Amino acid sequence: MKLITTVVFLLTFMLLGTFSEIRASEPCRLIFDTDIGNDIDDALALSVIHALESRGECKLLAVTISKNNPLAARYANAINAFYGRDEIPIGLVRNGKTPKPGRFLPLAEVKDNGKLRYPHRLSNVKEIPDATDVLRKALVSQPDGSVSIAVVGFSTNISRLLDSKADSISPLTGKELVRKKVKLLSMMAGNFAKNRPAKFKEYNVIQDLEAARNLFDNWPTPIVSSGWEVGHAIKYPAVSIQQDFNYVKHHPCKEGYELYQKMPYDRPTWDLTSVLYAIRPSRNYFGFSQPGKFSIGPKDFALHTPKENGAHRFFTVNAEQIAKVKEALVILASEPPHGK
Repeated sequence: MKLITTVVFLLTFMLLGTFSEIRASEPCRLIFDTDIGNDIDDALALSVIHALESRGECKLLAVTISKNNPLAARYANAINAFYGRDEIPIGLVRNGKTPKPGRFLPLAEVKDNGKLRYPHRLSNVKEIPDATDVLRKALVSQPDGSVSIAVVGFSTNISRLLDSKADSISPLTGKELVRKKVKLLSMMAGNFAKNRPAKFKEYNVIQDLEAARNLFDNWPTPIVSSGWEVGHAIKYPAVSIQQDFNYVKHHPCKEGYELYQKMPYDRPTWDLTSVLYAIRPSRNYFGFSQPGKFSIGPKDFALHTPKENGAHRFFTVNAEQIAKVKEALVILASEPPHGK
């Protein structure tokens, strides 16, 4: 009898352990908010998301664009379609920042023999939904406390989400909706290096300073930030762009790299790091600062003030982590879509 009881206990323990692993491995429910078009790392970040979704590690709920140019939405939609996920909702900022198309967004309109090289469904600008509405719809449809948001541009859309009022989408305000549905905000913003240049003002913060201020002051869930210094320390190698994406004649990210700057060049992985942590938070890819509070300082710098039980932290990396993250990003970003 004692032996049977012991066996039952062990089997129960093993099953509970298995169930815990299943729960822990549930795909990350992710919203990707991006200023794609201002830099090319956003495109590779989106490729990493798709690779991880193909592996069953995440579910991309929506892509919202903080760059005020419809080509940014079309290019993002073209990447989604390239990976077989054209149906993912796309939202576009209105009256936002950085309206110029940049160097590689026109890829969304390139045609070969009269047909789009990279097909997408967003031909009519007026039919592209507003980013705030897309964010609210994505959140309201998900279980409580289940959504991670990766913000890899300025904070315009996320700030507007916070300030949004109850509407036909949800009776909750934006802040109430975020508090109920979001578990983590992983962003690329600021520079928290000890040797930061005295006049350095990080791009994602300074482009919409008031939005960043509103986010830091009022966001109701934990925030982790990959500062400029982290992505700068981890370069995506040109050799991967030149060799690992040749499984198709035309790849939207490879061609984007080639248009953004003359090849070969190694590019920092700023946005890729935020995405990687959002989806794989338990892989020890990064170290962390002590808990604290982000704020905008008197000279418009993003600051982090240590605070007991604070909900804001920033990444740190050592040499071993730099190598580990670089290898993971190269493998994931260049992973072919299923069927290609």
